[in-house]
Amino acid sequence: MRDSRCRKNNRNSKALSPTVSTVVLTGTIIALLSVALVFVNNRLWSSVAESEFNSSKQYMQTIGLTTDDVAWTAGRRETVRYSSSYGSVTFLPNALNYTVNVKKVGSGSYQYFASYTVGILQFNMPVSKYSLTDGYYEQIFPQATSNLLLSGTSAPVSRVFVVEKLTPPMADGSYTRVVVAPAVRTLSSNITTSGSVYYLKLYLPVLVAGSVQGSAQSVTMTGISVETRTLSQISSVRVTVDFPSSTRTMGFDNSFFHFPALSQTIDIPGGYSDAVLELYAGRVETALGVQS
Repeated sequence: MRDSRCRKNNRNSKALSPTVSTVVLTGTIIALLSVALVFVNNRLWSSVAESEFNSSKQYMQTIGLTTDDVAWTAGRRETVRYSSSYGSVTFLPNALNYTVNVKKVGSGSYQYFASYTVGILQFNMPVSKYSLTDGYYEQIFPQATSNLLLSGTSAPVSRVFVVEKLTPPMADGSYTRVVVAPAVRTLSSNITTSGSVYYLKLYLPVLVAGSVQGSAQSVTMTGISVETRTLSQISSVRVTVDFPSSTRTMGFDNSFFHFPALSQTIDIPGGYSDAVLELYAGRVETALGVQS
């Protein structure tokens, strides 16, 4: 009788063994699928963030070109739209200060001529969504240059670059950024119809915050006015850029902007009866989320 009970228990154990194995195997497969789904999901959203950031480079370059379109015509307005799940465009006022000093013929020193404080635009992607590396910098447009000033008829009036600066921490948050920073464009020409006159022309867009800030994903730029300043009998012009204390303390210094030089001097070539400086400062209102 005891042997009968033992044989019965052995048969029950053998019957339960495939069932237990099936349950364990099914649980293992479910666990592996769950891990795989989490990995695929994270990879998918990481790819979305990377794609958005790459698109933002072209978008911010378009913003830089739009600045040149509207800065020199009062009343002209253009809206550029974008789409992003993670990033957004912000405007930082009073980020840069450009100063122009001039040396006149017969003078041994420079004298103050004009100064303008300008804002910048940033596409901010949180580093929790997309990160390159701390200290990363990439010049997008124009191509890398060793000069502060951008020269030529085809030169832009903005620098567009990528920067990730986390150490020391930025006061406005930890982001991988695509930045549009106004720059000075220089053009030169000479007129010989009434004597030989050399003309040096400087162009600077002055970005200011718009009065209305909305939530839509767009940037609207409006040309407000163009200030023109002229001075003759010049022998040299010096342009410098510095960083107002209000934004420098937030981390927006040259370790952020990576200017190749903070000052540049232009000496007027000899052989001219006169040399004239013409400075054009185009005031551009920048509104976020406003549709034209």
